[in-house]
Amino acid sequence: MGGRLKIDQILKWVATAILAVGGVINSLGYYPLGPIILGFGSLAWLVVSIMWKEKSLIVTNAFFTVMTFGTLMYALN
Repeated sequence: MGGRLKIDQILKWVATAILAVGGVINSLGYYPLGPIILGFGSLAWLVVSIMWKEKSLIVTNAFFTVMTFGTLMYALN
């Protein structure tokens, strides 16, 4: 690899940071901002999971992404 980061390695850390920030914002009670940020973190991890072809992570992150945005659309409608 020679010290170069691959796009999946960069994206996994960006996704992790998004989830950490979303968790804090959600814990502070900022609705719907917290769940929206968490949804984007799950979406970013879904992309990484697909890149890795890791089925368990694909299922987990697809579920969280769909449920987060689906329930937000329901709640905000």
